[in-house]
Amino acid sequence: MVLDEHEFSRLAVGRPMEILLVEDNLMDARVTIEALKGSSIKHRMTLVRDGQETIEFLKHEGRFAQAPAPDLILLDLNLPKKDGFAVLQELRADEALQHVAVVVLTASGAEHDRDRCEQFHVQNFIRKPVNLDKFLIVLKDLRRDWLHDVVLPSFD
Repeated sequence: MVLDEHEFSRLAVGRPMEILLVEDNLMDARVTIEALKGSSIKHRMTLVRDGQETIEFLKHEGRFAQAPAPDLILLDLNLPKKDGFAVLQELRADEALQHVAVVVLTASGAEHDRDRCEQFHVQNFIRKPVNLDKFLIVLKDLRRDWLHDVVLPSFD
């Protein structure tokens, strides 16, 4: 992975992971937020509540012009305005966004939903209610992989 100056400064060692939580149910969002608060994962989290808002956030449109680029998206599938599959399709079709890690958090246990998510190369598919231990292990693994991918410049 080769980084330009802007990306390197964004990925400075010790920088919190930028997480975009896409969840329309405030109780589910609260569970996720509280689980991360109690973890050792350094992060900053932004909550958006529908699929259209997610795309606007990711493309820095309108009120999201100054939004941080997420390192990880926690995505519900059942969203208003634009469902999670439409978000995934748009995300993976956009060259600037297709590298962003996605963990799907959903109430769906349908095998076809899991298969469809795999076609979009999601990092993980977790059913709600979320098993907090499993959820935190997945996020810690992603954080470790994310830090491992950071390449520091040579000062020779």
